[in-house]
Amino acid sequence: MPPPLPPPSPEAQLWFLTKLQRLFGEGDFTATYKFALLISLADLAVELGADDGSELILANRQIGERFIALYWQHSLPYSSGHPSSAPAVLVQNNGAQAAVVSAISTFRANCAATSPQAAARQPGFRALVSVVTSTVSAQPLNYLQNFGGGTDEFLYERAGAGKVRLKPGVAYCLRRFYPLVQQLARTHWIDHIKQNSRNQSILGAADDLEDFLFSSSRQSLQVMAAGLRKLDGTKCFYCGNAVSTADVDHYIPFSLYPRDLAHNLVLAHPSCNRSKSDTLAALPHLERWLERLHDKGDALAEIGSAAGFQTDRLVTRQVGAWAYTSALSGRSKAWLKANYYTSIDDSYATCFD
Repeated sequence: MPPPLPPPSPEAQLWFLTKLQRLFGEGDFTATYKFALLISLADLAVELGADDGSELILANRQIGERFIALYWQHSLPYSSGHPSSAPAVLVQNNGAQAAVVSAISTFRANCAATSPQAAARQPGFRALVSVVTSTVSAQPLNYLQNFGGGTDEFLYERAGAGKVRLKPGVAYCLRRFYPLVQQLARTHWIDHIKQNSRNQSILGAADDLEDFLFSSSRQSLQVMAAGLRKLDGTKCFYCGNAVSTADVDHYIPFSLYPRDLAHNLVLAHPSCNRSKSDTLAALPHLERWLERLHDKGDALAEIGSAAGFQTDRLVTRQVGAWAYTSALSGRSKAWLKANYYTSIDDSYATCFD
């Protein structure tokens, strides 16, 4: 195996951001697929990449599975609740309904699965993944890097049958600028849906579209909360005191990594949750969180599966390592308790060794 490449220089990182800005500004977005592809590539870079300049090989099927997770909720009718609107599946293409949405809708109509995790256990799921992967390969993977009147393969290139290669330095930049990539892709995705004239009768005066498209359902969170109470007891993960009404908190903040990973969820006092907010937790919390991942990983997977959340202990740990490494390089502070923060130093990184 060749030695890892050094991380891209500050100038190369700035070049990457300039290219990304041009992609959003000059690209032709006739459907929402390109936004989903950017989110998928960024997610996989965080989960599978490293903090060096190495390339990253991804299977088209991995990306196809991410598309199913991203569009799963979108295949259900959206209702704004306003009298002037009518519930329906949101249109995600300037032409006919997006093929990925149609394929998922058809699959859901023929099985009782309520989440992508439950769907993966259904007999027809492999066929669904194949259909979605073919669509991803033929459309956004072919056209994402077309902007400014030409093609600029600054993100990836084909790497043989059924694979793409993120170019050297790209996985690093996607990890380094992950929150920005997510924000840009999600904001443009929402705007694309709102600007589609065929969605006007569905949306009405919608003000919860982002939650519908990208957040877990209240019912799923309630199922997760009930399971966590049985597993961890009725106490706050952070302060250790008993709780009567608890929040389900993303230990690695949702603002940093907006995916609902079952192993990343803990019960917290509403006051502790609000105080911690979008900050990483301090070393004592991190040590207990990693111990919990090790000791209760299987139980958390069972609870998460019942709630319809992604259940992968190793992925969650990798996301944690990425989040704290990024915070260390950015000289961020970590939350210990209300109004008290500590510096993140090398001792945090050694927790993941």
